Amino acid sequence: MKLLFVGAEALPFASTGGLADVLGSLPAALKREEGDDLDIRVVLPLYQSISEKYRDKMEKVTEYYVQLSWRNQYCGLYSYELNDVTYYFIDNQYYFSRGNLYGNFDDGERFAFFCMAVMEMMPKIGFFPDVLHAHDWQSALSIIYLRTKYNWMQEYRGIKTVYTIHNIDYQGIYDLSILGDVFGLSDYEHSIVEYNGMINLTKGAIVCCDRLSTVSSRYAEEIQMDYFASGLQHILRMYSGKVMGIVNGIDVDYYNAETDPVIKQNFTVETVEEGKAANKAELQKVFGLPESPTTPVIAMVSRLASHKGFDLVKYAIERLLVRDVQFVLLGTGEADLENFFEGLQKRYPEKVSILLAYNKDVSKQIYAGADIFLMPSKSEPCGLAQMIASRYGTVPIVREVGGLYDTIHPYDPTTGEGNGITFCNYDALDMLDAIIRAVDLYGDAKQWETLRANAMKVDFSWSVSAKKYLDMYNAL
Repeated sequence: MKLLFVGAEALPFASTGGLADVLGSLPAALKREEGDDLDIRVVLPLYQSISEKYRDKMEKVTEYYVQLSWRNQYCGLYSYELNDVTYYFIDNQYYFSRGNLYGNFDDGERFAFFCMAVMEMMPKIGFFPDVLHAHDWQSALSIIYLRTKYNWMQEYRGIKTVYTIHNIDYQGIYDLSILGDVFGLSDYEHSIVEYNGMINLTKGAIVCCDRLSTVSSRYAEEIQMDYFASGLQHILRMYSGKVMGIVNGIDVDYYNAETDPVIKQNFTVETVEEGKAANKAELQKVFGLPESPTTPVIAMVSRLASHKGFDLVKYAIERLLVRDVQFVLLGTGEADLENFFEGLQKRYPEKVSILLAYNKDVSKQIYAGADIFLMPSKSEPCGLAQMIASRYGTVPIVREVGGLYDTIHPYDPTTGEGNGITFCNYDALDMLDAIIRAVDLYGDAKQWETLRANAMKVDFSWSVSAKKYLDMYNAL
């Protein structure tokens, strides 16, 4: 099988979030599963920010010009091999030599060029995939162009398409007046991308793709509901027969308590007691909290954004701090939330410590040293932190939403089954009740040992997800 991934970012080359994790990990996992039976390639823009250590080893494949509307732009094509996967990079300095990946005034034009360059790339390299798998709105036009402009050519006609929505809040919405000038689409193709009087690239990809996937089964259901769909519920319900969800995995080699060089002491599920004790003491020391082995440490590693549930935390945190607990937070985000937690730290210096930063090494120290990990999201397409925390024996508390619902199941003290603590309603007191239940369980050494072991034993590897993706590709 020949498979082409199209996306705007991929680790280790360029990253702003979970999309990069998927395009950096899933292709290699698919290759491990299928070996020589799978020819998998990934294409993304050649951003200025990509490290020289990768640029220096890239090979120039070819160069060509891309016609889009009235523009005829240069395109260089480079390649790089990583984990038996070929990564292609679309080079155009005008579009991609920027300080950031997104957030430019001309993002629509930039990614229209990228998608058209992908279409023109195929005959240049003699690679026409069996399945083209496009990710998020930046690559939506690759599917739209394939169906509207290239499907009449024999080489392109047999290509099946998958479109994955990683976060439906980002749809690629533009004014209809630039339909032809920027996107090179005709009035005849207007109905494919038009939604609520605007160009909506995600809507167009939903209409044109053969299969629509999301990053968890629960999220596949939620995006068809008014509350979660960010206005696209009508289209998603119309094309519900295309929709399916596959939970993301995590890199279980990178997030491995047994071998992680960043944490104080390595441990396994058999040695978790002493390992957690050493890492907890180190965490309390690093964050300037009293070193108390019996005090449960509750942690959050997150962007400080309202949809991550921080309004619930703001309401309930001081009711929690009357108990013998400590609270650790790592992240940056909205100014009002940063100010709130800075104030909280000043009022409760013996119980609260925050670091307003993004630091992967510190995040792993938190995962290894904390006892409880809090994720009370309002919406969460998949979520990775709850899976990472579990790998380090830190019990997750999550709201039953999106991928959190699919990956974390409530612990039942009577049966000893379950790998976390959950709550259903988006309500601060429901969240507080879940935290108190976790703290009470922490005080019961036998129950806590069972729950922690359950969390560590769950297989969150990409291998599980890769098998489901392969089933989807084969079905197509």
